[in-house]
Amino acid sequence: MTEQRAVVPDAGDVGVGVLAGIARHGFPKGPVETLDRVAVTLAGGLSGDWRGGMKGKPYRRQVTLIERGDWEAALAEVGRSIPWEERRANLLVDGLDLPQRPGVRLRIGNDVVVEITRETDPCERMEALCPGLKAALLPDWRGGACAMVIEEGTIGVGDLVRIEGP
Repeated sequence: MTEQRAVVPDAGDVGVGVLAGIARHGFPKGPVETLDRVAVTLAGGLSGDWRGGMKGKPYRRQVTLIERGDWEAALAEVGRSIPWEERRANLLVDGLDLPQRPGVRLRIGNDVVVEITRETDPCERMEALCPGLKAALLPDWRGGACAMVIEEGTIGVGDLVRIEGP
C-alpha cells in the first residue's frame, strides 16, 4: 500500500489530520520507495532515507511533509495528475493545514514528534517533472514543510497527525 484515503477526523478536531502516505529514497536522486510503516529516529529521520541522516547540529531537514490538498491544488493549476511521491516529500498529510511557522511541533501516531523548521522550497526537479509545477508549488507553503525529529518511534499510514504546539 502506498497511499491511503483515510477517514479524516471530524471538522471539530481542529489541528488533527491523518498520515496518508510515507516515502523515502536511499540516495540523492534515487528512486522513491513508498511504505506502510517506518521507524523514525533522532539520528536518521525516516529509516533508510538518505536525507534524514545528514550531518548538522541539529539537522533541520530530516523529514519533509506535504499536504494532500496543496499537492492536488498545484496539480490542478498545471492540469496534470502525478503521484504525490514524485514530490519527493517523506510524508503526505490529509485533512490538516500544516503550520507555516518554524517551531511548531506535530505528533505523528503515538510516539513520533517532529518540529517544523522551515518551508520546503520546490526545486527545478519539479519543473522537469511538469512545466509550471515549481511555480504552482511556491505560494503559501504548497511545496511542504521541513522538520527535524524531536521524539522517535514508528509511524504508519493511517496514524493521526496532531499539532502539539507551541
